[in-house]
Amino acid sequence: MARSADTQGLQDLFLDGLKDILYAEKKILKALPKMAKSASDKAISQAFEKHREQTEGQVERLEEVFSMLDKAPRGKTCPAIDGIIEEGSEIMEEYKGTPAIDAGLVAAAQAVEHYEIARYRTLCAWAEELEMPEAVKLLQATLDEESETDAALAQLAKSDANPRALQKAA
Repeated sequence: MARSADTQGLQDLFLDGLKDILYAEKKILKALPKMAKSASDKAISQAFEKHREQTEGQVERLEEVFSMLDKAPRGKTCPAIDGIIEEGSEIMEEYKGTPAIDAGLVAAAQAVEHYEIARYRTLCAWAEELEMPEAVKLLQATLDEESETDAALAQLAKSDANPRALQKAA
């Protein structure tokens, strides 16, 4: 069945979005071990390690969606995630060895999560419009994980990293 110009445009956007988030997930996979190593608190380091493992599964799900489209899973440079990760690198450099390192790392990780949540919400909506229920399921599973990670990071910040940074800075 031939697609209308409108549908083909959305399919192209969907594919570009998949390429963007695949690139982002792979960049995040490289950044998370560095963040885990830079954290001074074991719980925060473990949260980054847990998310690294989740991210590996997220990449696999994205590869499945590419397969549904009969496309090779190739990323596309994403300046947004590059900038967010660069900010995280600056925090690791500037706050290394200080009481604020963990609060800064958690904040940087949340910036990544918020970017991913926005992308996955859009991809889920587009997959629904394109009548791709299996893709929706895969993308929604990742969206759910990203939302859970964001909530866990917020809790770590509130209950641990932020108070420690404040206490020791005083």
